Amino acid sequence: MWTPKAQADLVHRALIELEVEQAIVVGHSWGTLVALSLALDHPADVRSLVLISGYYFPTLRADVLASSATAAPVIGDLLSYTVAPILGRALKSRVFRKLFAPAAVPSRFQAEFPTELSLRPSQLKASAADTVLMTPSAAALASRYGELKMPIIIMAGTEDRIVNFASQSEHLDEVLGQSTLVSFPGAGHMIHHLVPEKVVEAIDLTASRSGLAESNQLTPMQPGTVDAEPQPEAT
Repeated sequence: MWTPKAQADLVHRALIELEVEQAIVVGHSWGTLVALSLALDHPADVRSLVLISGYYFPTLRADVLASSATAAPVIGDLLSYTVAPILGRALKSRVFRKLFAPAAVPSRFQAEFPTELSLRPSQLKASAADTVLMTPSAAALASRYGELKMPIIIMAGTEDRIVNFASQSEHLDEVLGQSTLVSFPGAGHMIHHLVPEKVVEAIDLTASRSGLAESNQLTPMQPGTVDAEPQPEAT
């Protein structure tokens, strides 16, 4: 059961092996649950957090129901080796559009995304398991967010069609109280591809706030903008 906690424990052991102390941890989407688990269960590992387009509180989600069969024993293996790869190839463009909407999918992402690696049976089943575990994992973590004491920057697009901005990123900022929320009006789920310089700026800012940078001359982050052409809704 590769829950966020189990994955965070693995990252913790990796940091020990690498002799990395007090890391600035960046998580995107489902990975924010792993980043938060690491910060909660191994706080000495984490100097600060940058959370991008994350899912933090349990909600009803259609993708959980859709992934349940693929995540299940036996039938999930059968689907992963037969129907699921075919559906994945057929739906790839639609999934990409939803991820980036309302911006267009960058041509480099479209050309270089490792589609065949993502459609391996083992990968399909792992992704389905992640999706099914997402809601209960968020529920388990949500009651502990008050334990977080390190600098935290939350980044998200206001038009994210994968996770709702108001009920997730905005709500987490309200719960934490002392975090920094950086919103991107009109942007979707993949802001680290659309405005990577803003993500770098957030990392630098958390380094400054945690005393890692040589100077504290960085200015507070302002709401971002995304210079990308909107696209029509997928049909």
